[in-house]
Amino acid sequence: MPSTSETRPIAYLSGMYPAVSQTFIQREIEALRAAGADIRICSIRATPASEHIGPVDRAHAAEAFNVLPATLSPKALGAFLWALKRPGDFGKMLKLAWKTRAPGAKALAYQAIYAAEAMVLARYLDQIGAGHIHNHFVSSSATVAMLAATLARIPFSYTLHGPADFIEPLRWKIGEKTARAAFVACISHYARSQAMVFSDPVHWDRLKIVHCGVEPDLYGGDRPVCEAGEPVRFLFVGRLARVKGLLVLLEALERMGDVNLRLDIVGDGPDRALLEDRARPLGDRVRFLGYRRQDEVAGMLNETDIFVLPSFAEGVPVVLMEALAAGRPVVATQVAGVSELVEDSVSGFIVPPGDIEALSDRIRRLATDPALRARMEGAGREKVAHDYDASTEARRLLALFAGERRAGARPD
Repeated sequence: MPSTSETRPIAYLSGMYPAVSQTFIQREIEALRAAGADIRICSIRATPASEHIGPVDRAHAAEAFNVLPATLSPKALGAFLWALKRPGDFGKMLKLAWKTRAPGAKALAYQAIYAAEAMVLARYLDQIGAGHIHNHFVSSSATVAMLAATLARIPFSYTLHGPADFIEPLRWKIGEKTARAAFVACISHYARSQAMVFSDPVHWDRLKIVHCGVEPDLYGGDRPVCEAGEPVRFLFVGRLARVKGLLVLLEALERMGDVNLRLDIVGDGPDRALLEDRARPLGDRVRFLGYRRQDEVAGMLNETDIFVLPSFAEGVPVVLMEALAAGRPVVATQVAGVSELVEDSVSGFIVPPGDIEALSDRIRRLATDPALRARMEGAGREKVAHDYDASTEARRLLALFAGERRAGARPD
């Protein structure tokens, strides 16, 4: 029986994978494989070993086809000669590359690089017999995926996240990519609405909500009780960058010198030194713990009392899904799709981003009211299990890869 796009390998592409900040892609790949899909991992750039903090990361890094290194090798000449043997598709790819370029000489040079990468990737897709290519995020790697799919004569799709996806929507041609995609997996209603702004209404039916997900059963269990006199334990997990709002959080904590609490910060990033300096007046009330593996984060969520995420911009944060799956009440900001996940005053509190007074008030209320924490504990578990289970979302994706758009997507 001849192979079909449903049984042939599915190439999974991202700009840099695996990476500490992209565990949601790891979960998605593993869930798709568990459901029977043949997933081939691709990354534009190879990631350093520091990004591989667990055995799955290391395994994915070892098997990944890294496009840019191959483009800078003799493989690029082989890909060019291969492309010349299909002049019609090569011409379509070059025409599309020209059409989707951003203004300016520098952008044109980058577009030429994307076209070269697309040739190398397309030849690889042909060699493995891929039937589909799926890309995470809408920027340069999605451009490469779209061009490669044109040359390789296979469908392409992409996952739309945010907030970075919406910073330069015209430069990255969201409308054109949506028009050419078999489908677009939008991680939230908010993400889909932003895609609708920049896409032709005739293509809106391709915008499907497919959540990033977690494995709910990995979280939860008995939590050690916060004894009288012990600090109330708060946890933050994320990249230490300005966008995460940690400076606001530290200032909020400074205003709460009368409250016995401790904040553990898991993660690393460009602002770590700045944040450590800013946190010095708080003494041992704030601890910086660096990166942790997924299983370690799950254990820390089980031991904390409250999870806090004061970000200025997010999509639908996977770490909030993990916190709710673990039964923890959360304090998060009203950005993008957060309110699609967190129910204010039920599973936690939602505050305006950057509002120190509101953040401090909600943290104080949870820290000083054990009964309130008890009421909120577990309130978000059912939501995560129903709408954000990685296995369920993988089955939706598989149906979409097979062309079953109505069967694959949740009701809109």
